[in-house]
Amino acid sequence: MSAAPDICVVGAGVIGLTSAIVLAEAGYRVRVVARDATDDTTSAVAGGLCWPYRIRPYEEAVRWSLRSLEVFTGLAGRPAETGARLVAGITAEAAGAAGGEHGPAPEEGLDAWYAAVPGLRPARAEELPPGCGAGWRARTPLVEMPVHLRYLERRLAAAGGTVVARPVASLAEAADGVRAVVNCSGLGARELVPDDGVHPVQGQLVIVENPGIEEWFTAADAGAEDTTYVLPQPFGLVLGGTAREGAWSREPDPAVAEAIVARCARYFPQVARARVLAHRVGLRPARPAVRLAAERLPDGTVCVHNYGHGGAGVTVSWGCADEVLRLVRDAVAPA
Repeated sequence: MSAAPDICVVGAGVIGLTSAIVLAEAGYRVRVVARDATDDTTSAVAGGLCWPYRIRPYEEAVRWSLRSLEVFTGLAGRPAETGARLVAGITAEAAGAAGGEHGPAPEEGLDAWYAAVPGLRPARAEELPPGCGAGWRARTPLVEMPVHLRYLERRLAAAGGTVVARPVASLAEAADGVRAVVNCSGLGARELVPDDGVHPVQGQLVIVENPGIEEWFTAADAGAEDTTYVLPQPFGLVLGGTAREGAWSREPDPAVAEAIVARCARYFPQVARARVLAHRVGLRPARPAVRLAAERLPDGTVCVHNYGHGGAGVTVSWGCADEVLRLVRDAVAPA
């Protein structure tokens, strides 16, 4: 860019990049500033299934998720370029859960999501793996995050945006010389804002050679520390997972990895013999509720906060980016 940017976006994960793209494509001059390279963000290790998980408030999360579903469905026509594919799968309840002829009750607060996902229906008994009492079947986006993040970087560059790799010590520093700041710092918002309501929810997963599983599967209580999911990605089969509140370690725990494989093998015995390719740990940036709102910094610069998406950053990314654009437009017109 030859001119100074209108907007500084702090953070280069999926939330920061999508926010920057929507702003840049609307005519704003955008610079993304981030301490961590995109490959080192939580987004890079996300499983990539589009489904609202560990995110509040429900009503807004569903609205953001449905907008992202629309965008990802369009991107799924070019999977090699965008990393997005439409893949069928089942979100199930464990054996013994109460499910009737119309399937289990939708997850608390997500009725509107279940009602709006195209083709979502109760799974038939023969579609469920052994050990499942009931479930829902749908064809939803499953995003290969390393490919998708590269796509987002290219799309931002094509719209005139730039990315600068450097730490940001304060929002005041980010506001220097720009007309607005968009704070997509994720877990970093704990110190940057500061906001002590932001905390990590540690997620560990195991990647194995895919023994022939073509559909995704989840059996996860929204509040449980140990979850079960199987996600077929081009680079391997992703097995998960965990959701440990307040855990900061990014080091894989061998005992936890063994337990993850064992849980997945209860439903898909073949994964127990699959060769392990990698172990990954990410820290979800959780908060009692997503903070997506504008305020004025002490110098008068508008700051739009967009952080605290928990386990649904990918799922709500495009919907939240549209909201960021609306909030910025209310305060700053493109130059």
